[in-house]
Amino acid sequence: METWRTFRNFAAGNRSATVFTLVTITLALSLAVAQSARAQTFSVIHNFSGGLDGANPYAGVTMDRGGNLYGTTYAGGSRHLGTVYQLKRAGSGWIANGLYSFTGGPNDGLEPLARVVFGPDGSLYGTASQGGSVADCGELGCGMVFKLQPPATFCRSVSCPWTETILYFFQGNSDGFFPTGELVFDHAGNLYGTTELGASGGSAYELTPSGNTWTESVVFDFTSRTGYEPYGGLISDNAGNLYGTTQTGGVYFQGTVFRLTQSGSGWTLSVPYNFMDESDGGNPNAGVVLDQSGNIYGATTSAGQGGGGTVFELSPSGDDWVFSLLYGFTANFYGNCPNPGRQRNSGPGPAAPLTMDAAGNLYGTTACDGAHQMGNIFKLTPSSGGWIYTSLYDFTGGQDGAYPLSNVIMDENGNLYGTASAGGSSNNGVVWEITP
Repeated sequence: METWRTFRNFAAGNRSATVFTLVTITLALSLAVAQSARAQTFSVIHNFSGGLDGANPYAGVTMDRGGNLYGTTYAGGSRHLGTVYQLKRAGSGWIANGLYSFTGGPNDGLEPLARVVFGPDGSLYGTASQGGSVADCGELGCGMVFKLQPPATFCRSVSCPWTETILYFFQGNSDGFFPTGELVFDHAGNLYGTTELGASGGSAYELTPSGNTWTESVVFDFTSRTGYEPYGGLISDNAGNLYGTTQTGGVYFQGTVFRLTQSGSGWTLSVPYNFMDESDGGNPNAGVVLDQSGNIYGATTSAGQGGGGTVFELSPSGDDWVFSLLYGFTANFYGNCPNPGRQRNSGPGPAAPLTMDAAGNLYGTTACDGAHQMGNIFKLTPSSGGWIYTSLYDFTGGQDGAYPLSNVIMDENGNLYGTASAGGSSNNGVVWEITP
């Protein structure tokens, strides 16, 4: 628990008591950085105040069809327990709205570590890592799954908070606790996610809607042999199979990539790869992504030849999978990176899932690598059977932010968006944009 106390103290030290004006048009802090042959322009589009907009965004953002951004913060809000926020486009700027402040206790969650996603009904869905009244998980509870909906009628107020509905409170060892991974829907509207901890080593779970209620069932209980502590959440392919990573466990105790396949009324787990903590990398805290051919792409936070983590590909070959090392990061940072939740490893490499564009390029962030040891945003481009690495931006730890633990998303114009968990004008983190 010492790692957890250290992290909570780290986060608390970054929670500002500044009162947040609910509507702010954030002027882009244009840093106009040309770090490659093809110049990219980096801008901060929001500085978190620590008030109702939140503080310390450990997760990334989600975009709606209008180009507005939504995300969560681990801290800040009316009770300093985290928020869900919106950044709405307004001309050349952005308007920040605090959609919801978590209150904790037996009836709400606190300290979300995953981003929110849109469901089939247009509502936002997400998890809070703690909350509820089960004593087995400690005084802060076991965590929960929630839904947020906009006001039912037109809101004339400057700020229009959304309405929260609790879908499920976790109970502890029986169904898992401490949900950290991103949620995913299947074609039938069922919801899937992971808890980092549980009876043995975390769980994969399903929430099935029935009218206004949701029924939770455990898809799989992880053990040391299969890999455990699935921090990074799940993704689904067109056949309904689920994929993810465990940050530890497996044959070499350095984490795994796993696949869950429906088998009759249950699920069967297979392990396409066991990490060895060598040139292949170790401790894959983030989840994975799939391309249209069914290849799996992901990253590790540590190990590799350069000690800074790796980017890898797993290609299906009959009943087996072929591992390919795409890139190895060289560690420039040897201290303790920010360590959200109970991550077993706080290496300098990527701590969030990669993003692939239509051309097959991969984008991601490193937690505390880069030229200034404050993290960076990178791109990997396939070329002649290999991959070309480009650092799109290196964070300095000042007004531009520090320690990006989020994924990267791309809009239809090729602009990139993400968060940095610290730094900025109030040292509470930022939302950034890179324009091509």
